[in-house]
Amino acid sequence: MITFEDIRHNEHINIYIKKADEALAALGYTEHAFAHVTKCAVTASRILLELGYDERQAQLAQIAGYMHDIGNIVNRVDHAQSGAVMAFRLLDNMQMDPAEIATVISAIGNHDESTGFPGSPVAAALILADKSDVRRSRVRNTEIATFDIHDRVNYAVKKSALSLSADQKVITLEIEIDPQICAVMNYFEIFLGRMVLCRRAAEFLKLRFSLVINGSKLL
Repeated sequence: MITFEDIRHNEHINIYIKKADEALAALGYTEHAFAHVTKCAVTASRILLELGYDERQAQLAQIAGYMHDIGNIVNRVDHAQSGAVMAFRLLDNMQMDPAEIATVISAIGNHDESTGFPGSPVAAALILADKSDVRRSRVRNTEIATFDIHDRVNYAVKKSALSLSADQKVITLEIEIDPQICAVMNYFEIFLGRMVLCRRAAEFLKLRFSLVINGSKLL
């Protein structure tokens, strides 16, 4: 059985994560390296465990979370699908169970808001984990005067937390934004599609998705 530790310590996978992030850095994107993918892995696993899914499902969500952005080494466009194909070869070479490979690559291939759909618990958990990772430390640009809208929105986030209330069947993304840096409307300008996908992912898990920004419930 291939474990998350096997994935996390795999030299080839880590090279692809590093190189994919370098490619995005050259394009001016926010951080997509080990901090992001590790956070996604941990959050995706936690969601499924808190909902009562078994340990293996949670570990598959960890694996998908860790590998989900490797396709950016090919191109940012359609990176979810490229990453799924890359993950298939990597996991197949590691002799992972075919049914588990199918679960992981389906989740990776469906995590982007432009084409994604939560077709499994693992995919739904990955979507929620990925799209909720909004934080100042992801901004690479040190010149505030040259921020684009993605830099500005991420830099404005003073605090973000994704919490699950299994008994109330609701998962909440709570964000605190500095309005001197970014208006709440700017958040929706770039993240509306992501929030819609989060709502679909929550619904797949029989949950309601709630978004709270600066203490105001918006969804």
